[in-house]
Amino acid sequence: MREGIRDGDSWRIGTASDVGWIKTGTSVGLTITSGIPPVFDDYATVVLPENYAEQPRHDRAVVAVLKTLSPEQRWWLGYLERGGSDVVFPDAPPVTLYAGWPYVLVQAGPEEAASWRRIGAASIRPHLLPDLMFPVDRSWLVSTLWDDDWTCVGGPVPLVEALLNHPDLRARVRRVSLDDDATPPGHRAI
Repeated sequence: MREGIRDGDSWRIGTASDVGWIKTGTSVGLTITSGIPPVFDDYATVVLPENYAEQPRHDRAVVAVLKTLSPEQRWWLGYLERGGSDVVFPDAPPVTLYAGWPYVLVQAGPEEAASWRRIGAASIRPHLLPDLMFPVDRSWLVSTLWDDDWTCVGGPVPLVEALLNHPDLRARVRRVSLDDDATPPGHRAI
C-alpha cells in the first residue's frame, strides 16, 4: 500500500484496482454512463455555477449532501491531472480512467475534499472539489469530467432527492435516466 504525506498525516494512495469498477462500467458517449457506471438506483447532473464567485457555496452544498449519506466512511478523492491543476499529491502515481485521463486517487474524507485543492493559474474553472469522489462502500459516485461544466452523480434515490431539494443546488440539478443524453439543456458536450 502506497501512502502520501500531507498536513503531517499519511494518506492512502489509490491504485487501478480501486477504480476498476468505474473503468469497466463507463464508456465514451453522451449518457450518464460516460462518467458513472450503471450500478446505481438514481442519476443526476449538477451544473456548475456560471458565476465563479458562487462556486465555494456550491461546493459546500455538494459536500454537505454527500456527508449525510456516508457520515462515518472514508472517501476516495480523485484529482485529474490536466496541466496546471492541483492534483494534491503531485508525486503519486496516477490511475487511468475514462478516455485515458490520469487521476491521482487518495483515500481521505469530506473535510479534505472541501479543503485540499487550490486553484492554479492554468485552471479551466475554479472547481475546488475533487474531480472524482466516492465512499469506500461505493454507494454513490460524483464525477466532474474535465471538459464538462457539470457534474455527473449516481447513487441511491435519497441522494438525488437531496440534491434536487437543496436550496443552493436545486436550480442546477436534473435527474437523468441511463438512456437520456446527460448533457444539461443549454450546454454542450465536447
